[in-house]
Amino acid sequence: MSPERESTRERTPSGATATTRPRARLDQPRPPRRRLLPEWDPEAFGRLSERIARFLGTGRFIVWMTVVIIVWVLWNIFAPHDLRFDNYPFIFLTLMLSLQASYAAPLILLAQNRQDDRDRVNLEQDRKQNERSIADTEYLTREVAALRMGLGEVATRDWIRNELQDMLKELDDRRDGHGAHGSHGHVVFPADHPRGRDADDR
Repeated sequence: MSPERESTRERTPSGATATTRPRARLDQPRPPRRRLLPEWDPEAFGRLSERIARFLGTGRFIVWMTVVIIVWVLWNIFAPHDLRFDNYPFIFLTLMLSLQASYAAPLILLAQNRQDDRDRVNLEQDRKQNERSIADTEYLTREVAALRMGLGEVATRDWIRNELQDMLKELDDRRDGHGAHGSHGHVVFPADHPRGRDADDR
């Protein structure tokens, strides 16, 4: 076998799928698939179902439906025979009401499911918000307790004044005990002002 045939044979891919199956590009999105069924927006359909279900639950719908049924029955009873389209026992009216009920029930259920989903999301958000609020409250409680414990060890002005007065009294007592001559005045710190505690007292 010649070397040209060998090189040609090496370049040619082997197998049935190598020649017919195209290689997929990973750097590009896949083209949309063709669907036989029509496509719709689930969110738009859900909003439409909620509007219909909301309208079916109003008194206006009941009034309009009652008026339509009364006009339907009166027309098919008192109208000329040639113009009647649903004679007694009003089979077409029964069919229309059954068709309306068969569509109204799934629409109402769909609207209720969407409302349940929203309620579930709101409850989950409320639960997370409550957990954050409880965590913040516990943190603030611990901080307030730490501040109170820290303030309990801080020396206030009144405490310092009392300590100094005790020290001066003790010094005076020692002088009197050693027999000091003459009269000497006692140094007394001013008492609390009548206007109340200073703003700097903690």
